[in-house]
Amino acid sequence: MSLLQSLHDTIDSPAFLIGWAVLMIPCLVWTIRDLATKNAHLMPLMKLVWTLTVLYSGPLGLLIYRATGRKEIAADTLWRRSFRSVAHCYSGCGMGEIAGVILAAGILSLASHYVALVTFAFAYIAGFALTVGPLVQGGTPLRTALWDAFLAETPSITVMEVTAIGVSLWLAQGAGMGEAAFWSSLIVSLSAGLIVAYPVNVLLIRWRVKEGMMDPRITDHGEGHDHAGHKRHSARS
Repeated sequence: MSLLQSLHDTIDSPAFLIGWAVLMIPCLVWTIRDLATKNAHLMPLMKLVWTLTVLYSGPLGLLIYRATGRKEIAADTLWRRSFRSVAHCYSGCGMGEIAGVILAAGILSLASHYVALVTFAFAYIAGFALTVGPLVQGGTPLRTALWDAFLAETPSITVMEVTAIGVSLWLAQGAGMGEAAFWSSLIVSLSAGLIVAYPVNVLLIRWRVKEGMMDPRITDHGEGHDHAGHKRHSARS
């Protein structure tokens, strides 16, 4: 039996989805409770980011949140800022990816290359919008926000989604929405994209293309903080 067939048989079992739910749901409940009590000071956007990250990646998402996204962290570091940055990107792209796969593969049953194109477009637009929206809301001119978001998010989104879509198509093997493999492959692909995009965010922050999300120990969310984690190119002009 080939490796691909073995993996497909594993994820095509309802037991895989049941096991995932058993792991993910307690993690999600704990995160929501923690965000509502011990870390209620976080801005609404980051609460949404962490909730979606744990929803998509279960224990892995919770581990990232506990290590990098709470006021209880001992210090802020490049690796922590990078995880917050990739989680921000991941939360938006994940919504787009899920919508794209369901539409293109599940509902329309398109060929694989069309599934990849539609899913990438949905994921890119969703991730891009999650960056541009807060920037514009915070007073950044739309043109500047669009350019800054393009520079800061395109590399991360591209690496994340090329990986995630490839893994999803590879594992699903054309499975339909009524098969466990369709949903299991989507679950696995999301976390694969998160992991691969992390070093990209490390480099983007190190090279000052983006600043990363703010230190969660800071409770003042007024002006002067870069909520969307973009590089303020306009400040240099």
